[in-house]
Amino acid sequence: MTSLTIHTIESAPEASKPLLQGSQKAFGMIPNLHGILATSPQVLEGYQKLHELFCNSSFNAQELTVVWQGINVEHECHYCVPAHTGIAHAMKVDPALTDALRNEQPMPTTKLQALLDTTLIIVRNRGHISQEQLDSFYAAGYGEQHLLDIILGLSQKVMSNYINHIGNTPVDESFEQFVWHKAK
Repeated sequence: MTSLTIHTIESAPEASKPLLQGSQKAFGMIPNLHGILATSPQVLEGYQKLHELFCNSSFNAQELTVVWQGINVEHECHYCVPAHTGIAHAMKVDPALTDALRNEQPMPTTKLQALLDTTLIIVRNRGHISQEQLDSFYAAGYGEQHLLDIILGLSQKVMSNYINHIGNTPVDESFEQFVWHKAK
């Protein structure tokens, strides 16, 4: 059962209506997460802006997927794992990469593994990372901007993952084929 209101354009606060119209235009629907976020126009706008900024960061589609899904799986987000599986398919990311992330299996390249490892170190250690861990990340071919861009993606995912946990956000019909449960 959802514990937070899922707004439509009609039921949303006035300031959220144009933001939901933007979601409708971008996705061909209003994702349930956006409907929940609409309760606070500032939260919806912040989430949408973080999403846009992260999509335009230093990462390519595969790397965006590694950061998003690495965090989603770590946070056990029942909504974002299927949603980002669908998004990865739309971005033409190899389904083998998405499957590996969903199943917590090794990445197909050492560079992507370094990205995932560093993302999870940052998540698990609340931003604390050793010089040795940073050196490993840089040796894999990443730089300081990439490191900061992980934090940008994490900021977006903390918003969505935590709100989905609190709201028990129903998975959108278009992502139901990608429903996910953490392996025990």
